[in-house]
Amino acid sequence: MQSDPRGFPGAAAPLPMGKLPQVTLAFWIMKICATTLGETAGDLLSMTLNVGYGLSSIILISLFAVSLTAQLASNRFHPLLYWTVILTTSTAGTTMSDYMDRTLDLGYAAGSGILVAILCAVLAVWRISGEPMSMADIRTRRTEVLYWTAILFSNTLGTALGDFLADDSGLGFAGGALLISGLLAAVVAAHYLTRASAVLLFWIAFVLTRPFGAMLGDLLTKPQAAGGLDFGTVGSSAILLAALVVLIVATGRGRPASAA
Repeated sequence: MQSDPRGFPGAAAPLPMGKLPQVTLAFWIMKICATTLGETAGDLLSMTLNVGYGLSSIILISLFAVSLTAQLASNRFHPLLYWTVILTTSTAGTTMSDYMDRTLDLGYAAGSGILVAILCAVLAVWRISGEPMSMADIRTRRTEVLYWTAILFSNTLGTALGDFLADDSGLGFAGGALLISGLLAAVVAAHYLTRASAVLLFWIAFVLTRPFGAMLGDLLTKPQAAGGLDFGTVGSSAILLAALVVLIVATGRGRPASAA
């Protein structure tokens, strides 16, 4: 039985290609788990294991390229593969955001502005192409590439936005967390109480859940003296990975919207 297509931002008709999951509450929980895992796993690789920023960036971007190639080459929905790509877009997005800030010295505010422009351009190209913009209506390889391009830049923008709020905005960790939580609540309210575009709300929510995931990662990894739960990068990554796997299994192995 299909879920209510108005259940959560971005939900729509059954997916013809069957390569994407339903957009439900479980989808958003898994998305937050995956992006938070990307954050903690990246820190585990670069800092805890002392691999270094440069080498870890190469490893993480390579994993993204391999997983995305496998996703594009597949002809049906593979839940573990799909969520692996989501996870690796998070780590790749973090690397891209750090490159813009550290190497290009653009700063988080300017970087966020550039990324907003890029994401808007991708979505504009998608709209001009004439293809439906709902993720449940991906029918062509071109549209699928546009979808994953938008996903990548959404996660990159979310990373830059979260870093800006935490480091440059003056709000600090707590203030940034409250702002992001409030904005997400506003998106949910707009979905239920207004006629705002479900597609637009989906992409706004997708961007915002990235810094929300980063803040969750900080909560899990920070020592108790700093207000965290002190699980560390290893413990936090293990908890998030276990939660993601359990959710995939619990949701019927993440069956796509076209599944009965």
